[in-house]
Amino acid sequence: MSSPLQRRVRDWIAAPAYPWVTGGVVTAGAVTELIVIPAGVTTTIGVLVSAASLMWRRSFPPIAVLTVAAGLLGFAGDINLYVSIMVSGLIGCYCLGRRRVLHPALTVAGGALGAVCVNLVHINTWSRMELPVPALWEKGSLSLFAESFLLTVVVFGAVMMGDAVRSREETRTERHLAQARMIAMERQQAAEAERAAIARELHDIVSHSVSMIAVQAESATYTTPGLTPEARDGFQQIAATARSSMAELRRLLGVLRTPQGEVALTAPQPTLDHLGELVEQHRAVGGVAELRITGERVPLPAAWELSAYRITQEALTNARKHAPGARTVVEVDYGAGRLLTLRVRDDGPGRGAGSGPGAGHGLTGMRERAALVGGRLSAGAGPDGGFLVEAELPWGSG
Repeated sequence: MSSPLQRRVRDWIAAPAYPWVTGGVVTAGAVTELIVIPAGVTTTIGVLVSAASLMWRRSFPPIAVLTVAAGLLGFAGDINLYVSIMVSGLIGCYCLGRRRVLHPALTVAGGALGAVCVNLVHINTWSRMELPVPALWEKGSLSLFAESFLLTVVVFGAVMMGDAVRSREETRTERHLAQARMIAMERQQAAEAERAAIARELHDIVSHSVSMIAVQAESATYTTPGLTPEARDGFQQIAATARSSMAELRRLLGVLRTPQGEVALTAPQPTLDHLGELVEQHRAVGGVAELRITGERVPLPAAWELSAYRITQEALTNARKHAPGARTVVEVDYGAGRLLTLRVRDDGPGRGAGSGPGAGHGLTGMRERAALVGGRLSAGAGPDGGFLVEAELPWGSG
């Protein structure tokens, strides 16, 4: 674990202002150094360009080539090695390795060639200064190239340091990505295991109970003596509803057991064209219902069709549960501006305080279905008494 000081240093280095601040400091130092120790035109230009170009090394890394070249040019123009050239040259070589502007071998080879050229210029300068400089083919002349050797070693070290930092950061990034992928895979496996557990519970408990209801309702019409025709039809409706619930339950089990990212092979989802059947089912179990459709029927996207059907289905279920025997009216309005309006109202005694916003899973589920397609749903006492569920589902721009 890194210390707070190390984290602050890393954050400062990663800040956008870091190259501008450091480049400006090196440039100011170069100007001060040139004032104290004046140099020729070539050295002055090389020193200033090498230092000032550092400010763009992050936004445009190839400029580090200019930084190093200008530094070598400034050093070749004078036998004195300015501190600002040393600093800017080291930073430039580090940047070339860190940003991988060129392959490290090419960068070091180019630096070595530049060091040899600078060394040859200095040898020529020493000769003109009447210093004891042996000819290149005489004994001891190899010692004249110690300068180029040292410069090459410095260039090599700075480039390799930058390349090592780059490699370490790439390794750290790859490790973090691998950890993230592993965590995502574990979460997906946990979710699939949970889905499988829910599917098993539904199959072992709910499916068994619903199938027993269907079997008992079917057998009751044959084993119970003295049944009236109305009672016989009632048992048949119970059996049919149970079988329909079993089909829906099998579809749900298929969805739960299908791995995420794969398409479940399910039966077609109900649409608004099935509302008539839904109202008939409501009537078959003793309810009084009426379906009213206004506007021109247009096919809606599948999500809107299913949401509208499920909202109506839940509203009719609530009406049977809380207002048995009440008259229920289902209104579907295909209005202008691509707005589908659903109203399910009954003339029962109402639901009381327990049916306010957020009360019960049924109302919450209807609101969630409406919100899923960008609509809204309200539920409460109707203007003429009873209970009213109203949903507005926009399915496109007008």
